Amino acid sequence: MEAYFEILSQCPLFVGITQPEMTEMLRCLDGKISAIPKGNPVFLEGEPARFVGVVLSGAVQVVRDDYYGNRSVLTVVSPGGLFAEAFACAGLDTLPVSAIAMQASTVLFLDCQRILSGCPHACSFHSRLVQNLLQGIAQKNLTLTRKIRCMSQKTTREKLMAFLLDQAKQKGSPEFVIPYDRQALADYLGVERSAMSVEIGKLKRAGRIDSKGSWFRVLNPDKGV
Repeated sequence: MEAYFEILSQCPLFVGITQPEMTEMLRCLDGKISAIPKGNPVFLEGEPARFVGVVLSGAVQVVRDDYYGNRSVLTVVSPGGLFAEAFACAGLDTLPVSAIAMQASTVLFLDCQRILSGCPHACSFHSRLVQNLLQGIAQKNLTLTRKIRCMSQKTTREKLMAFLLDQAKQKGSPEFVIPYDRQALADYLGVERSAMSVEIGKLKRAGRIDSKGSWFRVLNPDKGV
């Protein structure tokens, strides 16, 4: 586990926790590491909502499929990222979402009840762990609010530009790389990929943006959407 200390130290769950504390903590929490091949599920909708996941390598996409099989991307989790914590803490019996490995990935699983209930050894780090967990959930709520703001726009063009302008604002630069390929971006925004690609082409020809793959540059941010 020591080999992953640098990655784990970037995870919101372990803010302010030293390497010796982390080693003791993961032993106490009975953390399990799993290797997930590309395209395989990390977990599936309907499975018990018990574990919190931390991506150690690769990337994990959290998705939700509707009744007709239409997929919506909720988030993409990169190394050091935490996922499924809100569902595990909510006391749900089963997960309402699935998580898929976008690349060959390594994931640490922690039993959420062990985090929340403490342990017989009265480990000093448990209160800090719970505080970090709550702050992480609050940050995820803010991210969800940003997504809702993008998706509330009426047209594909407006949704796309709202997303790109928000990314530019977060990065503090008109040039940035998004954590999605084109299909994942379309799924995230809840639009058809072909329609989104058409709008990207129109925006490039109009001199509003430049793009290549996951790289974008907003050329005229003052014009809004």
